[in-house]
Amino acid sequence: MSVPLIETRKATRILPGIVPVTLVADIDLLIHEKQFVAITGPSGSGKSSLLYLLGLLDVPTTGEVLIRGRDTSTLVDDERAEIRLATLGFIFQFHFLLPEFTTTQNVMLPMRALGKLTPGQMKERAEGLLSSLGLEDHLAKRPDQLSGGQRQRVAVARALANDPPVILADEPTGSLDSKSSEQVFQILRDLVDRDGRSVVAVTHAIDLAGRMDRRVHLVDGRIVSDEMQASVALGEPA
Repeated sequence: MSVPLIETRKATRILPGIVPVTLVADIDLLIHEKQFVAITGPSGSGKSSLLYLLGLLDVPTTGEVLIRGRDTSTLVDDERAEIRLATLGFIFQFHFLLPEFTTTQNVMLPMRALGKLTPGQMKERAEGLLSSLGLEDHLAKRPDQLSGGQRQRVAVARALANDPPVILADEPTGSLDSKSSEQVFQILRDLVDRDGRSVVAVTHAIDLAGRMDRRVHLVDGRIVSDEMQASVALGEPA
């Protein structure tokens, strides 16, 4: 089998203090290519903490997080940031678009940080991504001129800016109405089925989690189950 895109080995994250708090403990997890993974669990079970470890937004207290076989625990912040920019795209529940920038400018931000394209190439790619998500008429608008669903689609475009193989999403449909939620879900589904990316999504929406290929369930910061969904296990279309 190929080297996993992301691998954790006994990853544990503890918040120090008078009474230390364990966010996640002894996490062994493999994320391979073309996987649509739901991370589920009750509130406070460590779902977002796990996602932040996978995305190098946080570092484990003990254990390892490997990106394409490379141990990131010994890297300095700039090295982790470069891997994060090139390999991982992020979508959050509250899109975190910069209000003073247009949609195109927001999507260009990760490209500017990575520094691999010219300004003209960045603008062309950003506009192409937005157009592919049905936002071709909103390229010059600012976030406050968009609906919630449109803002989240801009966030998806931003996550794709540097063409990462992995998208990490933290409650990507949590603040949306049912119609917009379904639209965003279908976009994520297409990223796996059409584009060959992997998507790892924290979600409270059990109906959406049930339509993903794999479900990792946490309780009290530990993985208690990691299973392929029935349709995938049976070889049926997801």
